[in-house]
Amino acid sequence: MKMISSVLLLAGVVSVFSVTTGVAGEKAVNLSLVTPISIAKETDSVTAFRFNLIYGKNTSVEVLDLGLVNHTTSGLSKGLALGVVNIAEADFKGAQFGTVNYNEGSFEGFQWGFVNHTMNGDGLQLGFVNYAKKIHGLQIGLVNIISQDGFLPVFPIVNWSF
Repeated sequence: MKMISSVLLLAGVVSVFSVTTGVAGEKAVNLSLVTPISIAKETDSVTAFRFNLIYGKNTSVEVLDLGLVNHTTSGLSKGLALGVVNIAEADFKGAQFGTVNYNEGSFEGFQWGFVNHTMNGDGLQLGFVNYAKKIHGLQIGLVNIISQDGFLPVFPIVNWSF
């Protein structure tokens, strides 16, 4: 009986959070095994929480993005991304914690990982290898690369551009 109650409670919580937030293409929560096996479509944005057991892909995620591989494709993602690999094809504001943090758009905040990559950054990159095409901020790691306007294009331990 306790097991049935727990399953019903979980089903109720998932159904409440998976209801459309009122704007077409937005979901409050997305639970994903691997895209496309998920509550929200990959063309939807997630406004509160996304959990990706293996791989999740949505246009953007706000607040908390948790999983093995977290992938956003367009729009502004913001909040906290915790994953083995975090991929943002567009803009990201917040903190990314992962083995690999990869941003194609602008990044504002903090990246902590083995490899951090951003095209246009504003903030702190802390990792073994840090790359920014352009950054207004600080890189701390074994290899730090700023290809435009950095203290030096490549510098060990610390590099910056302000």
